[in-house]
Amino acid sequence: MPTIMIVEDYPVTQRVLGTTLRNEGFAVVIAANGLEALERLETTQIDLALVDIAMPEMDGLTLLQHLRSDPRYLQLPVVMLTASGQDEDRAQALSLGASGFLTKPASSQELLGTVRQFV
Repeated sequence: MPTIMIVEDYPVTQRVLGTTLRNEGFAVVIAANGLEALERLETTQIDLALVDIAMPEMDGLTLLQHLRSDPRYLQLPVVMLTASGQDEDRAQALSLGASGFLTKPASSQELLGTVRQFV
């Protein structure tokens, strides 16, 4: 069973994404920001990260930079969660090595289709 890390500061979005993924048989790990995600990665093996761009303490772009600069996570698929109208963030995420994007709010079909591309 693949493990998906959801890095998202908004509890409702955490719940919706987590429930959708669990209902499809995925294991889910939640982190509320980039710092928490880095801590969890020290003890948890994941197959994909869903990362919100806008978060307190450490945003998604900074987390992506950390992941892509660490040889352990170079091949880890990282799908960025973006709000519509954030073209600059998308361009920066692509340049940093994002694997894909989901625009919030994403439908269950969009979420599962994107996740299945990578795991």
